[in-house]
Amino acid sequence: MALAKARVSMPSEAVKGDIIEIKTLIRHRMETGYRVDATGKKIPRDIVRRMRVSYAGTEIFVMDFTQGVAANPYVALAIRAELSGEFVFVWEDDAKTLATVRKTLTVTG
Repeated sequence: MALAKARVSMPSEAVKGDIIEIKTLIRHRMETGYRVDATGKKIPRDIVRRMRVSYAGTEIFVMDFTQGVAANPYVALAIRAELSGEFVFVWEDDAKTLATVRKTLTVTG
């Protein structure tokens, strides 16, 4: 399954030192590999395996998912705004398919 477009909600501007909240969501069925279909055939595992976040070129967050995570994983982060730069959010699934979202934060003060 190809990864659906992910969504990221965060402010575009912040004052230096402020804590900003970042909310992320990716649509994915997160199939565990334990279920069977109507004919009794095993449904293959298909989950988002990892989420990585970098800020101004530095990786600041990595999360490994397991089959215990519900469909459409939602992750919220609290980050201190230190400098202006780009956030890059990358999700990777079992098939090594990537979904990427880029957001820019401008820091003042």
